[in-house]
Amino acid sequence: MPALMKTGLSARIVWMGLVADRAAALEAALVTSILARFSGPEGDAHGGVTRPSCSRVLGQYPRGTTIRNTRQFSILSAEDLASIAAEMGLETLDPALVGATVVVEGLPDFSHLPPSSRLQAPSGATLVVDMENRPCSLPARPIERRHPGKGKLFKAAAAGRRGVTAWVEAEGELRLGDVLTLHIPDQPVWSQLERVRAR
Repeated sequence: MPALMKTGLSARIVWMGLVADRAAALEAALVTSILARFSGPEGDAHGGVTRPSCSRVLGQYPRGTTIRNTRQFSILSAEDLASIAAEMGLETLDPALVGATVVVEGLPDFSHLPPSSRLQAPSGATLVVDMENRPCSLPARPIERRHPGKGKLFKAAAAGRRGVTAWVEAEGELRLGDVLTLHIPDQPVWSQLERVRAR
């Protein structure tokens, strides 16, 4: 019996970018296709089978511990990006400024897709959603350069709208305009979730 359920829902890729050197700049360079390898998006600084742990997992590991890289892709929705821009008082927000790898449109409540969901491209390339991508302050600098006075507004405006992180389960090419099909785990919400959150 399949553990993943094809939802009948899909999202279209409307933007893609690669960050060549994270240390030099977070800003992504626009591309029209990405080769998704097991090590992540080819040519992107967020790639790699492993990565040093960061603030998001300090509850599990000391900073800098070598862990599996489940943050190979940063995927946002065009709808969430528009909401972030509006809250910041901007007409639009260039996804390159927030280090996005892929922007999609058409899936409601995208930033809260269930962990372990799959987004599958026509080529067979399949990305596994790790979890919601929590906002950080790193995009503030490139946003500030483009929109003076706005950089500091990003973190709060992006809360609950920052998209998801994902890793490659099956290799293949992602192309601008591709329609990604959504598959989600066929299981109920954990019965203890509210109890744990209430602590």
